Amino acid sequence: MGTTNSSAEPSFRESVDIMFNRAVALMDLPAGLEEKIRVCNSTYTVRFGVRLRGSMHTFVGYRSVHSEHMEPVKGGIRYATSVNQDEVEALAALMTYKCSLVEAPFGGSKGGLCIDPREWDEHELEQITRRFAYELIKRDLINPSQNVPAPDMGTGEREMAWIADQYKRMNTTDINSAACVTGKPRNAGGIAGRVEATGRGVQYALREFFRHPEDMKIAKLSGTLEGKRVIVQGLGNVGYHAAKFLSEEDGCKITGIIERDGALYSEDGLDVEKVRDWLGKHGGIKGYPDGLHHADGASVLEEECDILIPAAMEGVINLSNAHNIKANLIIEAANGPVTAGADEILRDKGVIIIPDMYANAGGVTVSYFEWVKNLSHIRFGRLGRRQEEARHQMLIDELDRLDRFLGDKWSMTPNFKESYLRGAGELELVRSGLDDTMRAAYASMREVWHSRDDVPDLRTAAYLVSIAKVVDSYRAKGL
Repeated sequence: MGTTNSSAEPSFRESVDIMFNRAVALMDLPAGLEEKIRVCNSTYTVRFGVRLRGSMHTFVGYRSVHSEHMEPVKGGIRYATSVNQDEVEALAALMTYKCSLVEAPFGGSKGGLCIDPREWDEHELEQITRRFAYELIKRDLINPSQNVPAPDMGTGEREMAWIADQYKRMNTTDINSAACVTGKPRNAGGIAGRVEATGRGVQYALREFFRHPEDMKIAKLSGTLEGKRVIVQGLGNVGYHAAKFLSEEDGCKITGIIERDGALYSEDGLDVEKVRDWLGKHGGIKGYPDGLHHADGASVLEEECDILIPAAMEGVINLSNAHNIKANLIIEAANGPVTAGADEILRDKGVIIIPDMYANAGGVTVSYFEWVKNLSHIRFGRLGRRQEEARHQMLIDELDRLDRFLGDKWSMTPNFKESYLRGAGELELVRSGLDDTMRAAYASMREVWHSRDDVPDLRTAAYLVSIAKVVDSYRAKGL
């Protein structure tokens, strides 16, 4: 599941730069402005000590700010042993383009702590997280109006709650303190639908792609999502929710699931919930009773399928395996899972890639909604839901009257009354906003993709759309 060691393979950061350069070559930008957008504004490296298990342990963390064309800047904090400055800066750049593409009013940032969270118990992780947060907060690298982190690989609601509490302790009079971080638990200022958001965004992105027959034809696909064979790499938060929603709501068949200790494969489809439960209990998929187990999980990336969803690490599809990929459509649920070299190989093969910049933007979109909720100090739907239900009740009363008048000649569809009467609460509104965002962003990419002969794929189109919006922001500032 790791990246190839081929010397010809660009690093993750180089891949982002290559793809950026490919796009700006198609734009007429002044060299100085092009360079301003490309480079990372700043990266803060912190080395701090925490006394644990009777001795001092030193940890290395990063917070990178790529672009402040809009503030606050936004981006997750990941906990992984692979975290390094280059990776964090590349992810920060992607955040800039991602926020721009989906019109979330943020600049791009990213953070990371070089740590294996599985090596520490909960109390120890809290001490480490709070100290890391302290180091960032005192430099305004966590602040509701300047820099707003979120969960990423290895972090979740728990870590965000610790960070928010640490900020509150250090800024006791900041009424907007809850907005210093997103991805919090519901009872700590979080928002309904945030945990599922990135996976839900992947589902909405696929649904939107399948609304366009000409796009499906390019990918050599037809029909609907129903029955499509899907292989998912990584059954973490993003991969699990994407696989769950696609199988339960859209009728997709999850034929492959790839994890750290190998992969499961079944032509008949795998039960996502059962695999997830097994992973939770056993820490891996080894021994799972259904499906064929492959010790070399990466090999299952190369199995026949309609849709491949890499939802784990960057660089998993690279020069060493790109020629063997058989999927018609790849949707990048992870950041940078396809290297720049592999991207060219796959494009030449006719494989369509729905790029990470768009495909996994569900997380930052719903983070935006959470940030707005925290600043407005009221949950979505609280003011309007019952009024909406009252208006719906008036229509239902009239339909009931018509029902009685017409007798056996006409009746309402079963469950219509209950479904129609229910006003939109926070979760429904969040999902509606996310769906609208994913549709609008796809439309903007698609228009560029189909209207210009020099734009070969959706990734280039995504970069062109997002960079153009960043350029507009800088020009509005007089730069």
